[in-house]
Amino acid sequence: MTDRRGNEPPRKRGGDQSRGTPPRKAPSRPSSTTDSNRNAPQRPESTRDRLLRLAREEQEQRAAEQQRPVKKAASSQPRKRPAAGGARPAPAKKVAAKKTATKKAPAKKAPAKKVAAEKSLPRKRPPQKRRPPQAKKRKPPRTLKLGRPALRLRVTFGVMAFVLSLFAGRLVLLQGVDPDSYALAATRENTKPFVLHASRGSILDRNGVPLSVSEDAVAITADPTQTAKVATQLANILAPKLTTTTYDKLVTAMTGKGRFAYLARQVSPQTWNDIEAELKAKNADISKQNQSLPDDEKQPLLAGIYTEDDPVRSHPYGTVAANVIGVVGADGKGLSGLEYGMNGKLSGQDGKAMYEVDTKGNKIPNANHTVEEPKPGVTAQLTLDADLQWFAERRIEQAVKQYKATSGTVVTADVKSGEILAMANYPTFDPNKPVKSSQLSNPALEQIYEPGSVQKVVTMAALADAGLIDLNTKLKVPGSIRVQGRTIKDHFDHGTLDLTIAGVIAKSSNVGTIMAAQQMQIPQFVKYLHDFGFGEPTGLNFPGESRGKLQQGDEWSELTRSNVAFGQGLAVNAVQMTAAVNAVANGGVYVPPKLVKNYVDANGNTIPNPSAPSRRVVSETAAKEVATMMEAVTGKGGTAPQAAIDGYLVAGKTGTAQEVDSACGCYRKWATSFAGFAPADNPRFVTYVVLQNPTNGRSGGGQGGPVFRDVMSYALQKYVVPPTGAKQPVVPLTW
Repeated sequence: MTDRRGNEPPRKRGGDQSRGTPPRKAPSRPSSTTDSNRNAPQRPESTRDRLLRLAREEQEQRAAEQQRPVKKAASSQPRKRPAAGGARPAPAKKVAAKKTATKKAPAKKAPAKKVAAEKSLPRKRPPQKRRPPQAKKRKPPRTLKLGRPALRLRVTFGVMAFVLSLFAGRLVLLQGVDPDSYALAATRENTKPFVLHASRGSILDRNGVPLSVSEDAVAITADPTQTAKVATQLANILAPKLTTTTYDKLVTAMTGKGRFAYLARQVSPQTWNDIEAELKAKNADISKQNQSLPDDEKQPLLAGIYTEDDPVRSHPYGTVAANVIGVVGADGKGLSGLEYGMNGKLSGQDGKAMYEVDTKGNKIPNANHTVEEPKPGVTAQLTLDADLQWFAERRIEQAVKQYKATSGTVVTADVKSGEILAMANYPTFDPNKPVKSSQLSNPALEQIYEPGSVQKVVTMAALADAGLIDLNTKLKVPGSIRVQGRTIKDHFDHGTLDLTIAGVIAKSSNVGTIMAAQQMQIPQFVKYLHDFGFGEPTGLNFPGESRGKLQQGDEWSELTRSNVAFGQGLAVNAVQMTAAVNAVANGGVYVPPKLVKNYVDANGNTIPNPSAPSRRVVSETAAKEVATMMEAVTGKGGTAPQAAIDGYLVAGKTGTAQEVDSACGCYRKWATSFAGFAPADNPRFVTYVVLQNPTNGRSGGGQGGPVFRDVMSYALQKYVVPPTGAKQPVVPLTW
């Protein structure tokens, strides 16, 4: 809509106005008070004001058109269309004829010439009376509805009051209801915990010789946000000195994401001192070169390398008792052996320190901090003798290599206390070097096998305690015996032998043992086996220990009882067999084996490790009779004269047992063994030797006997056990 002011004529639509009906003049608009002030400076007209003004002008224009008088048509001639492009003439106004009739004046006569001329013209139609057009009613213009300021203000104040009430409620909650918890949360945001590692306890032998100790070492760490730009330079310094990693691994760690990365663990202090010295020298050179360079050309310093305490476990005697002690992982936790089994006591309890830190995680000097001191682990003192352990390991290693066995074990214990003085295995490992997981086992407790004829010691002790045999018992022993359709023979071919019960043990006769065992009821026999510790844990609580295999219940077949009587059909570990023989040496009293003697706390206080209660399994008389039978084994005519020790009375028993080969599920492997104690008349030590699958010969007395002799002699000499001077008793073997 165009804004027209005053009595300005409307805009022409183009073309010459001389053609056609002249345009109608715009009606004059009555002046208003605003016209007088039009020349005065005014503020810019808003859209609302402009729309109101236009609506008002349109109403005034309609009112002016309705008040205008109606004009008669000027001529009865037909109107001519204006030329193209000419101005459109305004429409003629029709005026309604008056209802009251008016008198016509008499017509005057026209001249003749004029009449003739009029006749020649076409006849004109008289003007018709037309009803004037009615003004079309138009709807009043739409006006803008103005807002309601009062309602708007009320809504605004309501929203503001609601928001302010939320802030007020939160303020009351923070300051009045639970201010301490929020203060603690704010403190946590600005503090960082640091772990204070507890020192790990040592493992000592019975004389205080360190077998496993913790030594100072460090872990080298990096902050990749600082090392990324100089990673290659740092790697060139670190790689030659760190043997556990490579140049590429170091670069990858120092250019990774995050702010922390391990570069090397358990680095010796000497190695770190060398690295630190080289870093300082390099940074000094860089700083000197940067002095003469502009800021944008200066080289960055070698920064971002840090250390933290990371103690390393050290074994001063290398392989000595390695299978027993075990190893510790890089995280400071035990992985095998006693290091694993006693990890809770050895590792102690870590402490904790809380420090206020800045936005980058660095400690703020002199800021508030709390420290919870760590509790050091206790030291474990074992019953092992490091010297005897070393000698036993060297001796069993020689036997394994000499007889081409797959492995070997030697166990020596104190008869009275059950304390284990040596638990030697071969193959073994050096825990100071990288080791495979398959080498970490302790065969003396984890490997089980059928014990063979050494089991006859237990069988004879049970029979003697039950009163079924004594030293005067005589048997006619055939070359073989048939049991439930199975034929069982001795290890040597023979006809019928007249043997005493001592002769059965001395000759290690399977047939004679079965004949004697058949006198005892099977449930009673099974009970004796459990009393001697078969099928039961030793009580050492050693990780990975096997309890052996013994058929469940006491309703055994005759064949099972016969096989078990001479050492087949059950499985034991070396410590179980040692403890069983020791019960005979100890006068019929079973003493549970013991491996940890004492604990020593951080203050040096010694805390004894309580021993498991002992129990009597056979009478002293029965034990003495069996010991006399065993003395004949190492004498003339026995199966193990190689086990005899000059000046000492030795009681022993050989063993040669078949073993199942897992490859075929059949018996085609062997285990040779020897168990004995000395001095036989006053036993001090018991020693058990077993070789697994020797391929260069097969004899318990010939292979295990010499190892027993050497280890027992070393123990007797070390602990100054004087010879008793007793002579071997004359015990008849035949009758």
